[in-house]
Amino acid sequence: MRVAIAQTPNELGDKQENLRRMEKCLDEQEADVYVFGELFVTGYMCRDLLPRLAENMDGKSVSRVQGMAEERSCSIVFGMPLWSEEVPGLLHNCALAVGPDGSVQKYEKVNLANFGPFEERFYFTPGQTPVMFDVQGSQFGVCICYDVFFPELIKSYAVQGAKGLICISASPSTSREQFERVLPARATENTIYTIYSNLVGAQLNMVFFGGGQAYGPRGNLLARNPYFKHHVQVIEFDPREIEIARRMRPTLRDTLGGA
Repeated sequence: MRVAIAQTPNELGDKQENLRRMEKCLDEQEADVYVFGELFVTGYMCRDLLPRLAENMDGKSVSRVQGMAEERSCSIVFGMPLWSEEVPGLLHNCALAVGPDGSVQKYEKVNLANFGPFEERFYFTPGQTPVMFDVQGSQFGVCICYDVFFPELIKSYAVQGAKGLICISASPSTSREQFERVLPARATENTIYTIYSNLVGAQLNMVFFGGGQAYGPRGNLLARNPYFKHHVQVIEFDPREIEIARRMRPTLRDTLGGA
């Protein structure tokens, strides 16, 4: 499986332009799966604009991405704000996976960042349930940015059979070192592929560093996008590497054995 880590600057509040840029990235590299950053469709620093920009699962933005995926026979993972399907009037910060068959899978960010420059709890309701995406026949755990600092969430995916973790993010340059420490740790301790796609560019008072990256199931760096610029990079996802990693370091076996 070929996975593209896609980072390109997006326009704050301009969904149509951001979807156009998404489509341009799809045409830049050929892959089976494309991964974009947190709240890519709207931009991250939308604040009070979020209720106007948010959509339902059957909204125009999701429909447009469905068309892109079907036309190219690929899957697309990306972030956007969605209205709650259970409780009217509540917003969630979501990751979506759109498949070539038009299927849509959704994860609602569980751990909302609300410290320093982050104000997510002012606008979003936290999700309650970890969700695994079936992407091109492989199971991926999903998390959004701050979620990755909660190892119990990622471990829950591994024990359910995830072969990889997809983390979409809106991380500013001030957080780069912390992310680059924790991402290989999540890969190593769970013996899973870890794919990280971050926003890039400036939005209001926040500068996102890009630097999308991927780690193998032994914590080895497979790819890193450049900082602060547009880039689309493709990696090969090989499930056989997971079997090798788990024979060499049986952390998952011992986790399950101690349950």
